Amino acid sequence: MSRAYPSVPFEQAPYRSVQSLPELWSIISKQYADVVAVYDPHSTPEIQLTYAQLYEQMQRFAAGIQALEIRTDAADTVPPRIALFSDNCPRWLIADQGIMRAGAVDVVRGAQADPLELRYILEHSGSVGVVLQDAELLKKLRPILAEVPLQFVILLTDETATSDTYKVMNFSEVITLGRSHTLQPVQQDRQTLATLMYTSGTSGMPKGVMLTHGNLLYEVNGAYAVAKLQPGERVLSILPIWHSYERTFEYFIFSNGCSQIYTNIRFVKKDIKEHRPHYMVGVPRLWESIYEGIQKQFRDQPEKKQKLVKFFLGQSQKYIVAKRTAENLNLDNLEPSGSEKLKAKVQAAIRYPFHQLGDRLVYQKVRQGTGGCIKFVVSGGGSIAEHLEDFFEIVGITILGGYGLTETSPITHARRPWRNVRGADGEPLPGTETRIVDPETRRDLPVGQRGLILLRGHQIMQGYFKNPEATAKAIDKEGWFDSGDLGMVTRFGDLIITGRAKDTIVLTNGENIEPQPIEDACLRSPYVDQIMLVGQDQKVLGALVVPNMEALEQWKGGSVNLQDPAVQELFRQELAKLVKERPGYRPDDRIGYFRLLSEPFTMENGLLTQTLKIRRNVVMERYQGMIDEMFSQ
Repeated sequence: MSRAYPSVPFEQAPYRSVQSLPELWSIISKQYADVVAVYDPHSTPEIQLTYAQLYEQMQRFAAGIQALEIRTDAADTVPPRIALFSDNCPRWLIADQGIMRAGAVDVVRGAQADPLELRYILEHSGSVGVVLQDAELLKKLRPILAEVPLQFVILLTDETATSDTYKVMNFSEVITLGRSHTLQPVQQDRQTLATLMYTSGTSGMPKGVMLTHGNLLYEVNGAYAVAKLQPGERVLSILPIWHSYERTFEYFIFSNGCSQIYTNIRFVKKDIKEHRPHYMVGVPRLWESIYEGIQKQFRDQPEKKQKLVKFFLGQSQKYIVAKRTAENLNLDNLEPSGSEKLKAKVQAAIRYPFHQLGDRLVYQKVRQGTGGCIKFVVSGGGSIAEHLEDFFEIVGITILGGYGLTETSPITHARRPWRNVRGADGEPLPGTETRIVDPETRRDLPVGQRGLILLRGHQIMQGYFKNPEATAKAIDKEGWFDSGDLGMVTRFGDLIITGRAKDTIVLTNGENIEPQPIEDACLRSPYVDQIMLVGQDQKVLGALVVPNMEALEQWKGGSVNLQDPAVQELFRQELAKLVKERPGYRPDDRIGYFRLLSEPFTMENGLLTQTLKIRRNVVMERYQGMIDEMFSQ
């Protein structure tokens, strides 16, 4: 099960001299010309393009954009902006790089975003045109597009549409137009604005994050310090491509000549088995979903097999904890004494035969269910619950966590395959500086003490578009970016995120509670599908819980009434036990009240962002009455 994970020192990263993303594509299209770059098995018809074919379409799309003769304001100090509103597909990538190659800045957002938000982005960015996913999205946006001064609309499909106020073209028409025009060179360097990425907008209207070609290329080169991939290795794409984490990872995998396969929530479990990816990027919610699917399979086994699986998992849990301690990878004891390391090695040796037997009888089948080829998966967009870290390590699937924000392009820290401290967020990428300061005084704090995280490096954004006040608030005169996150750094340089400053719940006794670690602990329960803590200005914490109905019905032996006293008692015990067992437990962490919700948090009902994060303010507003009633008892 051991693997070698090659990497490249930053100073030897292959694209450090490259000045722009289009220049990167001109190199890799020749180097990996006949390798399959993208494959979409769910499009009609299926799309499969080699690197040479993909690059040719990027060039044609760029020439087509130039042929439209974009008119810009002479006073504009940045390149013209073209919006790109679409979900994942190969043509998104063609449009993305085609827009940049034409000398423009792409303004990206998902097709499922609220029309009013898309209108704001169009108007705020000053986009001269917009590329849309399909005619259906055009139909949905027609009322707002008629009120925005656009020069053109391009569909990524081959559907036809017309408008009296702007020119409408489909993808093939743009490609055909590009064939009849000579692509003109444009002057771009690392300081040139490449893209505007609008923040998720969990509260208020989003801000336009200005990322340069240098920001994005730094991410590509920096990732080589974490891993060097092989041409033709398969990558499964599921996160929204307009999300910075997925986007920069894709640029990186393409720089290695990998083959990307597109999937979605509906097909992901099937596609993992069928296409056998070597790598994936996901968010904690995705790993939770895969974990729950595996747990369901365990629960469906006869009772004797369930007991056997439980036995092996228990032995393997003890094995991995001992192994982490012996290898200085246990977050709870990163510097064990000689006697502690010896004891851990002995414990690991004792448990290893049981772990190996569990691997042969159980864990191999789990890996086969994920295609059997995964070298590692990358997790971003939030902390990974401890039980997920433990489970995937036990079954032999490596999860590499990381940290970053849209404003940092996004990655600033990443766990390495050879130093994978579970529960931490990794060491900084080369050239990235980290400070932990007192949130009030901005005084530097000692190693191991929690405070506000400040960051500085080549991945820090240029600023917020048309918002110098917000930019000055986020980035000080010395170039330090205020992350808004709380955390600490170990003596070995590992970053540990402890919470979001704005998510902090302050109880009436003055205690500050970071909800995420407690929520992660509660998610270990098979009966808890989603949870959000509440309790600002209250004596104790409360929780809104979305139950796992399937697990509940199996426990009950039939249909379940969430108000049933037995069900309520089950959750009371589960929440109390899991919170109390959490490392670093304090009495104030106790969940005093809870309510069970019949409706899950989803993107469709507006309670999750498109990156599957809970919109805490929206949930609070939706359930304010229930929350008030809960704390009045």
